[in-house]
Amino acid sequence: MMTSKRKSKAYWKENVQYLLVLLLIWFLVSYGAGILFRDVLDTIRIGGFELGFWFAQQGSMYVFVVLIFVYVRLMNGLDRKYGYDE
Repeated sequence: MMTSKRKSKAYWKENVQYLLVLLLIWFLVSYGAGILFRDVLDTIRIGGFELGFWFAQQGSMYVFVVLIFVYVRLMNGLDRKYGYDE
């Protein structure tokens, strides 16, 4: 059985890993798709709009909302794993 301090350290290490991955995804979608890769994505059209424009205007917000739900699900699982759930 893990001591309280070791359990807490493992919990936060895993939590930070989740955060870094989710923030990287958010960065790639908002900055990457909206700015860096815009020219390449603009060759694809969705509903009459260029894909790069769509990501810059709406897509990054949709992905951000999805990432919030993914984070909640991941954290609920992490809380159960380490016994911090209610």
